[in-house]
Amino acid sequence: MGLLIAGVALWVAAHFFKRLLPGVRAPMGNAGRGLVALASVAAIVLMVIGYRSADTIPVYMPLPGMGHANNLLMLVALFMFGAGSSRGWVAAKVRHPMLWGMVIWAGAHLLVNGDVASLILFGGLGLWALVQMVLINRGEGAWDRPEPGPFSKDIKNFAIALVLYALITGVHIWLGYSPFRGTYP
Repeated sequence: MGLLIAGVALWVAAHFFKRLLPGVRAPMGNAGRGLVALASVAAIVLMVIGYRSADTIPVYMPLPGMGHANNLLMLVALFMFGAGSSRGWVAAKVRHPMLWGMVIWAGAHLLVNGDVASLILFGGLGLWALVQMVLINRGEGAWDRPEPGPFSKDIKNFAIALVLYALITGVHIWLGYSPFRGTYP
């Protein structure tokens, strides 16, 4: 559990670095981006190892059928992860689409995982994304909505999300966690 907590803490610290310590981060330039990227990779490694090795300590029992809701929400999350960079119609309507994708991803996983490690991992990252949006909004002020891009970019983003969804579900199945069970013990 210690590795999991360390991984989540490192992720949060790396991503809050620019917002909470701008005077330290700004002079670093591109080296600061590299430092954040390196810390992010290390955080992911710690989170994966920590989560996979954590004991299952149940907190709540997921409701029957939540696997189906999880699957739909995961598709939405993947779409939102790409919406900002696709510059389509959705990017002009939703501020922070990638962070909203993270919140949806976290919430979807909490629907089907009711143990302590899941609360730390998914709850921690979902909470981080919400706080990050507040910090960005406070730092940048009002949002100047961009002009909506062509809807075709959103369709392309959705196709990419479907491919990523297939790959991610394949990895989950390979690891022994079929996302298509519908109901989880």
